[in-house]
Amino acid sequence: MNLLDVVFIGLGLSMDAAAVSMTNSMVYKKSRKRLWLMPLFFGAFQAFMPLIGYYAGGLFAEYIQKYAGIVAFIILGFIGVNMVREAVKCKDGACEVGQILTIKSIIAQAIATSIDAFAVGVSFSIGGLSLNILLAVGIIGITTALCSILAIILGKKFGDTLEGKAEIFGGIILILIGIKSLLGI
Repeated sequence: MNLLDVVFIGLGLSMDAAAVSMTNSMVYKKSRKRLWLMPLFFGAFQAFMPLIGYYAGGLFAEYIQKYAGIVAFIILGFIGVNMVREAVKCKDGACEVGQILTIKSIIAQAIATSIDAFAVGVSFSIGGLSLNILLAVGIIGITTALCSILAIILGKKFGDTLEGKAEIFGGIILILIGIKSLLGI
C-alpha cells in the first residue's frame, strides 16, 4: 500500500463526515463559529479509529464490525429525526429555524461517521501496512478535515438558498446516511 492508496482511503472514509458537515452548515445558522469545530473533531476521530483498529487487531473487530452499522444508524437517525421534528415544530404560528449545534452533537456525529474507520485499521494490521501507521492515520485525519471544511463552505451556500427547508433536508440526509450504514452500503 502506497501513499496514494491511503489518500484514497481517507477520501472514502471522509464522505460521511463531509455529508454531515454540509448538513450541519445548512441547518445550524446560529452556530457558525461552532461549525468550524467539525473538521477538527471529524478529522481526529477518523484518524483515531483506524489507529485503535490497527492496535486492537482482531480482539474487538468482530463485535465492532457487527454492530457498527446499527450504532451509526441509531446516532444519525436520532439526530436526523430530531432535526426534522424541530423544523416542523411551530410556536405561535412561526416555525423555529436555526437550532444551536452542541459539542455533544458534534462528538456523537464524529463517532457515528468514523466507526467504519476502525475496520480500516484492522485491515491495515492484517494486510501488513507498508506505510508507517501514524503517517497513514495522519493522512486520513487531514483528508477528512479538509473535506469537512469544503463541505461547510458548500453547505453554507446551499443553506442560504434552501432557508427554512434546510433543516428538513438536512435531517433527511442524516437519516439516509444512517440507513446506508445500517445496510452496509
